[in-house]
Amino acid sequence: MARPSNTEERRQQIVEGLLRVMAERGYERASIAEIARAAGLSPGLVHYHFTEKQEILLTLVEQLAGRVRERVKTRLERVKGGARAQVDAFLDAFLATGEDADPSSVAAWVTISAEAVRQPEVRAAYEKVVRADLALLEELVGAVIGRRRARAVAAGLFAAVQGYFVLSTAAPGLTPPGSAAGTVKRMAAGLLDAAESPEGT
Repeated sequence: MARPSNTEERRQQIVEGLLRVMAERGYERASIAEIARAAGLSPGLVHYHFTEKQEILLTLVEQLAGRVRERVKTRLERVKGGARAQVDAFLDAFLATGEDADPSSVAAWVTISAEAVRQPEVRAAYEKVVRADLALLEELVGAVIGRRRARAVAAGLFAAVQGYFVLSTAAPGLTPPGSAAGTVKRMAAGLLDAAESPEGT
């Protein structure tokens, strides 16, 4: 496997620097100087590799999405069981704690969602990622209850996931530690049971 170029390594350092600064201070307060300091580089190198701060942010959106996709893929490949187990694996990939838990990425994602409200370019990138994640969850839910009812159930579960992200970042300690995955999986079980029952049709 080829070794990454110096440019790729530097760009990655800068993106990781933005992630660290954003997780602690938000995007607005993430100056180029702060990003450079967190990356262990000079501000001039940041400007050399990225034309503006937003370009770093958009690269971070792509990278965070890629990390989550890889986590979801790994969890789905390990699943033993049927379609319901796949839904649980998806939720675990987003919410479960463990070795691959990444609170800084969650905090950055919440900040990205706020920037999506303010910046059209960020909104487009954010929406693309969220649509893809939601489409996969809808497909998994559809395998349990059928496509006709899958969209509403998937949207409700995905909103719960995003809500946990916001609470864990904006109001740490408000929800019991480690409760998110179990709670949303119980919500999923209830919604899937209701949709499968004769009254849910």
